[in-house]
Amino acid sequence: MRFARLLLKITTLGLLVMSFQSCGLLSAAGLSKQGLSAKKAPANLTAAPVQSSQNLYHGNWTELLKKHVDEAGFVDYKGFKKDSHLLNTYCNYLSTFVPDDTWSVQEQLAYYINLYNAYTIKLIVDNYPTKSIKDLDGPWTKAFVPVGDKKLSLGGIENSLLRKMNEPRIHFAINCASFSCPKLLNEAFTAARIDEQLERVTAEFINSERNQISSNEAKVSQLFNWYAKDYLVHGVGSVKEFINKYSEVKIAPETELQFLEYDWSLNEQQ
Repeated sequence: MRFARLLLKITTLGLLVMSFQSCGLLSAAGLSKQGLSAKKAPANLTAAPVQSSQNLYHGNWTELLKKHVDEAGFVDYKGFKKDSHLLNTYCNYLSTFVPDDTWSVQEQLAYYINLYNAYTIKLIVDNYPTKSIKDLDGPWTKAFVPVGDKKLSLGGIENSLLRKMNEPRIHFAINCASFSCPKLLNEAFTAARIDEQLERVTAEFINSERNQISSNEAKVSQLFNWYAKDYLVHGVGSVKEFINKYSEVKIAPETELQFLEYDWSLNEQQ
């Protein structure tokens, strides 16, 4: 009886420790909005109001991306390192803004996507050379991205802001500097073209070699496993239905999804 009580106490203590560790990780990942606005995107993004109190200029980011990212999305990190002053200038420009409810949903989406991608490139450049972003210390949990007087982590931008905006296509717009990620678009996302750009990157990723799709066999990216619930919005009933909306080859109803191993090697130009 005493042994059973002791075992119960040990088990309870272990669960509490695990809980505190988990809470610490979530906190480190910046899983709070920190007061920043993240509007819900409508089913028809182009029909959303486009009036915004802020209209940011992302032309300098487009110039850098055109220069250092090829059409396949692979990145010349050595070139970015040579232009690190321009990269830092753009990152600092983004960090002077603090999105609020007066921004349009299009402007917020473009801002947070560009913020994530630019600071991911900066993270790699600041630690270059590296073989994988996963070799770095806390790449998604360290709060190193300034937004006004706040500090966010890459995980915070993705999980507490972008994923809360009811727009599943963001998963094909943000790039985690890895081979299996959706390609890094070699132009900045802008409020004026955000819907068109999200449609493009989603269709390109689903029909790329990152997925192996036929009618009776579907081996797809882990993105469809990790973020499965994110695709079930705007009347979409399953991950398969979301994929079929964009896939050139439709997956048969009876076909089960299989998930490919994720390649975390750096998405560097060879």
